[in-house]
Amino acid sequence: MSRTQWKRSKKSALDNDENINDAMIAKLLIASALVATTVTIHAAGLGAALSHALRSIKRLEARFWSITWLLIRTAWWLIVLHLFEIAVWALFLWWQNCLPDIGSSLYFSGVTYTTVGYGDLVLPKEWRLFGPLEGLTGILMCGLSVGFFFAVISRIHAPVTKAGEA
Repeated sequence: MSRTQWKRSKKSALDNDENINDAMIAKLLIASALVATTVTIHAAGLGAALSHALRSIKRLEARFWSITWLLIRTAWWLIVLHLFEIAVWALFLWWQNCLPDIGSSLYFSGVTYTTVGYGDLVLPKEWRLFGPLEGLTGILMCGLSVGFFFAVISRIHAPVTKAGEA
C-alpha cells in the first residue's frame, strides 16, 4: 500500500468514527428528550392526582368503601398515566421504524418500561440504548407512583390536628 493510499484509508476511518460519534450524540439527545417528556408527563399527572386526592381526603368519611374507592381511583389514575408514558415511547419507536408495527412497539415499550423484558422483541443495533433507558425511566416513574400512593394512604390515616397545633 502506498503512503497516499494509507493516508486516504486512515482519513476515511476517522471520518467514519466521527459520523458514528455524531449519530451516538444525536441519539443520546433524543433519548434525553424522551426521558424529560416522560418525567414531565408524570409530574403533571401526579400534580393533578394530588390535587384530586387532597380534595377527596378532606371530605372523606372514615369508612371502608369510601377509602377503598379513593384508592381504586388513585391506582387507576396512576396506571393510565404509566400507559400514556409507555405510548409516548412506543410511538417514537414506531415512528423511527425500530419495530415492525404499532402493536409491537406498544408491546415492546410495555415490557421494557415495566422491566418485565421478555426479550422476544429487540431494537435494531443502533437503537438498543433506548431499551435500558426506557426501563430505567419506567423504574423511576413506578417508584414515584409507589411513593405517591403511600403518601395518599398516609394522609388518609394521619391524625387530624387542630389549627395552630404543631
